[in-house]
Amino acid sequence: MYSLPKLERFEQNVASKFNIYNSIFITLPYDEINNTGVLLPLFSDVCQQGYKNNHSPDEIFENFTSKYLENASEKEKIDLMFRFIQYVERQVVLFDAIEDAAFDVVNNLEGSGSLRSMKERAEQRFKKEELIAFLNEFKVRTVLTAHPTQFYPGSVLGIITDLTEAVKINDLNSIKELLAQLGKTPFIKKEKPTPFDEAVSLIWYLENVFYPTVGEMMQYIQKNIFKKKSVLQNDILNLGFWPGGDRDGNPFVTTEITLKVADRLRTAILKCYYLDIRKLKRKLTFSGVEEVINVIENKLYRSVFYSEGTVFISKEELLTELNKVKDLLIHKHQSLYLDEIEDLLNKVSVFGYHFATLDIRQNSKIHQAVFQDIISKNPALFSVNYNELDEAAKIEILSTVTANLNEDDFSEIGTKSTLGSIRAIKTIQEKNGELGCNRYIISNNESALNVMEALSLFRLTNWKNPPVDIVPLFESVDDLEKADVVMEQLYTNPTYKEHLERRGNQQTIMLGFSDGTKDGGYLMANWGIYKAKTAISAMSRKYNIKVVFFDGRGGPPARGGGKTHQFYASLGPEIENKQIQLTIQGQTISSNFGTLDSCRYNLENLLSAGANNQVFHHEENHLTGKEKEVMQKLSEISYQKYIDFKKHPKFVPYLENMSTLNYYAKTNIGSRPSKRKQSAQLNLDDLRAIPFVGSWSQLKQNVPGFFGVGTALKYFEENGNWEDVQNLYKNSLFFKTLLENSMMALSKSFFPLTAYMQKDPEYGAFWTIIHDEYLETKRLLLKISGFTELMENYPDGKASVAMREKIVLPLLTIQQYALLKIKALKESDNPDENQIAVYEKIVTRSLFGNINASRNSA
Repeated sequence: MYSLPKLERFEQNVASKFNIYNSIFITLPYDEINNTGVLLPLFSDVCQQGYKNNHSPDEIFENFTSKYLENASEKEKIDLMFRFIQYVERQVVLFDAIEDAAFDVVNNLEGSGSLRSMKERAEQRFKKEELIAFLNEFKVRTVLTAHPTQFYPGSVLGIITDLTEAVKINDLNSIKELLAQLGKTPFIKKEKPTPFDEAVSLIWYLENVFYPTVGEMMQYIQKNIFKKKSVLQNDILNLGFWPGGDRDGNPFVTTEITLKVADRLRTAILKCYYLDIRKLKRKLTFSGVEEVINVIENKLYRSVFYSEGTVFISKEELLTELNKVKDLLIHKHQSLYLDEIEDLLNKVSVFGYHFATLDIRQNSKIHQAVFQDIISKNPALFSVNYNELDEAAKIEILSTVTANLNEDDFSEIGTKSTLGSIRAIKTIQEKNGELGCNRYIISNNESALNVMEALSLFRLTNWKNPPVDIVPLFESVDDLEKADVVMEQLYTNPTYKEHLERRGNQQTIMLGFSDGTKDGGYLMANWGIYKAKTAISAMSRKYNIKVVFFDGRGGPPARGGGKTHQFYASLGPEIENKQIQLTIQGQTISSNFGTLDSCRYNLENLLSAGANNQVFHHEENHLTGKEKEVMQKLSEISYQKYIDFKKHPKFVPYLENMSTLNYYAKTNIGSRPSKRKQSAQLNLDDLRAIPFVGSWSQLKQNVPGFFGVGTALKYFEENGNWEDVQNLYKNSLFFKTLLENSMMALSKSFFPLTAYMQKDPEYGAFWTIIHDEYLETKRLLLKISGFTELMENYPDGKASVAMREKIVLPLLTIQQYALLKIKALKESDNPDENQIAVYEKIVTRSLFGNINASRNSA
């Protein structure tokens, strides 16, 4: 199966199959759209040819309709655009399903990066004991977030799952039926989902993908690496969860929602255990064993199906009873079906009664407002005028303050919600165990005071010594640069030091790629995070604190995506790397972890990246002083180029008037607003990273993934120091991974789509700035890599990107056509508001397929 080159495997199992099934799909008879399937391929060809001939989107669409539609009215043209959008959306779904079905053929699941490969390498290099020591303490935590970068409703995700299975076995009848179902299934969410809706949709992945995959991986490690018949003590693979706990900028996450999500997580994991016990019951029919299994089954059944939150079997009792079964199998029944019992014991050990740890997150600015409210309502709480104190004095006060505040005594929503979240953590821990909810993340963390404010909130609600980690999230360039100093302030504060001692002297720190890129550009954000990790690691080692880094990553390279496992494998010994923790979201969940094969492949790659770093190449990937200087210079030049660009007077107007930015809020894909503050005027600081990056993606300009890189490389070329960056690329996996991810951003750019803008009297010069940087970056990335084409070393990924881009080209053309129509209508003497509304709906609808098609960005 794996003897063919990867590209050929892709061509045979993905590209060819898509062409076959797509030809079936476009001939299926749907209501009122009998000719759409015939016209769409023609329109796609016209688009490709039109852009080669430097035509604009409106010229392309008008040329097409005049050629293939006889005297078409405005209404007929609009109807055709909506039908094309519907078709392209579904073509993307078909491609997703086919790519998922071929995952294990295109990617060697037992090859490099797999558990098997890791085990064999350790044996060949006589590093078996080092690998066991590594697995006894290393952890991978994937944290599922509901950030809206995926537009599929649950019904469509279900079709993708069924279609994937049908494609795997080439069941043509089922494929036809599912394609017909797909054609009639709405893609539009009429209402925004609630945070609870988002939680429910992600719990599906926990139950159906992560639960069996993690169980299998733990079983493999136990049997083949540890070779012992006891449950692993280290939960090597564990899960985190944000829907229902992430309050930052989401007014719809309430205490009630948080508790409801935690209950749903507990019920979901108990249901998984129940279903496993049902399967075991058919096998464990032996005397003495059957009775124990029956009792467990009955108690789990009552806990899942006949309960208003009451649990009839505790985690401790479940483990005791399962261990009783295990002993009986070993001593009385020749260890028959012992593997199945150990698999379940490993799952209970990892997932407990919480399934995934629900993180609470809130913005430091909200905490500041909460404290002002608390001070105004309780002036006697502080013996001095708190607001007049400097930071050090405020920290001293917060280190000792205690109270028994109740959220019901406050009228401000922010205060009620924040204090309520503290109570929710306590309740969840009582019901689901400490791992149910034991992290409080502070986004936009700027100082040690922000951390002490969060910690003091627990004592202000009469919860002394909470078993909760306070996790600062550093995002902006400035905050990253001073993060180590902030941590030293905390490590030397007696109250915080005591708190850390109770938490095993372990400190989790979150670093945000998305807002870092928005703030400082691609190179500076990534280098800033690298430097922050190095400085924080050194500071933490100085105070004997075990630091754990938690990376806030999105899908595209601009938000920390790309070849993630390579990034972790590239970290040198200066950076603490005993755990890999990262957010996965939107299309990254469905594309990288959405099937059993892809989930296992990507989890094993992350674990293998940690092993590469800690076991096989521990002292490698060490940047020399000279290499750090080169990296610093590159970042500074890139940063200045990006900041100058961001300060351009047309930067914000361009996004508002020439991109789809204003349409993100209308898509109903996520519960969270697209801006932190709902002011009428756009403020870039309040704009979330997802619509920011997404808008550049819709324009096919992908600015956050490359802007400034070309200028930085050109500086070294022009100053006779090209050899310095060439050596850095050759010697540093970190730098190489950065540039390869930037290549992905470039390969998904398509400037002919917006080339008409260069003639625009207001925005032409601004468009040219972007295009020039794109050309320079592409030229120099090809030069440094020695490639003749972008992504040359990932031929299958390159082919996948190319096919997806070809599928959505008609969609992008329609989107630009509609934006041009809106602009012309608004500038006319008598704007037709109804027509404007129709074209705005076309723009909004066109967002869906394009974003969904970008799933391979991660």
